[in-house]
Amino acid sequence: MHLRLLRLFLGFAALAWGVSIVGVFLSWPVATRALEGLGAHPIAYDRMLDYWLRMAAGAFALVGGWYFVLMLWPQRFYAAIPWAGGLMLVEGVILLVHGLRLSLPPFPFYGDTAACFVGGGAVLYLSRYAKPRA
Repeated sequence: MHLRLLRLFLGFAALAWGVSIVGVFLSWPVATRALEGLGAHPIAYDRMLDYWLRMAAGAFALVGGWYFVLMLWPQRFYAAIPWAGGLMLVEGVILLVHGLRLSLPPFPFYGDTAACFVGGGAVLYLSRYAKPRA
């Protein structure tokens, strides 16, 4: 039961991080419309911003891929799972501090922060159930 719940939260993390893969492939106009839908002001084209969007989207998607691997084989990689939970908790703190500092509106700030705290906390708490039994 606990291992299934751990896999569920690892899958949630894989999806939450992995959805960023779309940012690698979207055209600049479509990507900026999506960002504006999430609360950004209109963004003028800039080659470096275009590059950083692809870089960040690719990095986040790769993190999501690692959570997917952990979900598929939690017992094989059990030693990495607490680190994965901790990573999300640290990211949650980063989002909370800077979201408050910048006075961001609730959407999507609260959801991103909550996803990191709930998902990371659950993964960290449940990580002990991935340890293979001798």
